Amino acid sequence: MMGKYIIKRVLLAVVTLWLVATITFTLMNLVPGGPFLSEKAPSEATLKALNEKYGLDQPLIVQYKNYMVRMLKGDMGPSLKQRGRTVNQIISSGFKVSARVGGLSVLLAVLVGVPLGSIAALNRGKWLDNVIIVLSTCGIAVPSFVASTVLMMIFSVTLKLLPTFGLSSPLHYIMPVMALSFYPASYITRLMRSSMLEVLGQDYMRTARAKGLSQFTMLFKHALRNAILPVVTYLGPLLAYTLTGSFIVEKIFTIPGLGSDFISSITNRDYTLIMGTTIFLASLIIVMNLLVDIAYKLIDPRIKLK
Repeated sequence: MMGKYIIKRVLLAVVTLWLVATITFTLMNLVPGGPFLSEKAPSEATLKALNEKYGLDQPLIVQYKNYMVRMLKGDMGPSLKQRGRTVNQIISSGFKVSARVGGLSVLLAVLVGVPLGSIAALNRGKWLDNVIIVLSTCGIAVPSFVASTVLMMIFSVTLKLLPTFGLSSPLHYIMPVMALSFYPASYITRLMRSSMLEVLGQDYMRTARAKGLSQFTMLFKHALRNAILPVVTYLGPLLAYTLTGSFIVEKIFTIPGLGSDFISSITNRDYTLIMGTTIFLASLIIVMNLLVDIAYKLIDPRIKLK
C-alpha cells in the first residue's frame, strides 16, 4: 500500500516539475531584455557571439527542448553570469551552506515551539499562557531583518560576544540560526497551542483524566502524538524554505548561501540559474511534502494514504 502510494506521488512529482520548468521558462522569456544587456553596452558582434555561445539565438521552442533534454540528464547548464561555473556547482556549494543554517534553525524552532505551545495549552487563561501568546505574536509580527538587526545590536555591538558575518566558526552560526528560527518557532508555538487545546478537550483525554493519570503521562503518551500532526504538516514547506536559504538573513550576515544566488540570478537575468534554482526548490518542496505524508502515517497508523 505504501509502495503504491509512493510510486503515485513520484509520477505526480514528475508532472509537477515539468509544469514548473515550463511555466518558469515561459515567464522568463516573456520579460523584455536579456542576460547580457545589463553589461556595459556590449557591441552588436559581442552580443551575437554570446547569444550563439549559449544557444540564445535559437527559436524558443528549440531552446526549451534542449534545456529539457539536458535537465533529464541532470545537467542544468552553465551560468550565464558566473563565468566558468555550472548551475549544478552553484546549487551544490550554496545549498550546503544554506542547509546547515536552515536545518539548525528548524531544529531550534521545533525544540522551542512544541514545548512552549504545550505549556501554554496546559496553562490556558493563566499568566504563563498570556506571556507565551504575547511573545509568539511578536515573533510572528517581527520580520527577519528586524530580528537580525536587533540580535547584532545586542550580541555584537553592545555585548561584543558574537561575530557578525561569515560562518568560519560555531559562534558565527548562533545569530543567523536565531534570526531564521524566530518566526517559525513563534508560529509552531501558536499552532501547537491550538492543536493541544483541541486534543485536551477530546473524550479520551477526559477519560484519562478521570482515571487519575498524571499530567505528564496524559501529555506525552496521549495528547502530544495527536496534537503534533499540524506541526508536522507545517514542517514540510518550512524545511524546503529554510534549507534553501533566506536572502535577507544571508545578506545581513554575509552568508554565501543559495538564497543570495537565487535573488542575484533574477536581478542579473541569469536564465539557466533561474531555471536551476526554481526546479531545485520545487523538487525539495515535493520531497518534503512526501516525507511529511509518510511521517503522518508513522505517527498515526489510522491515517490512510491514498
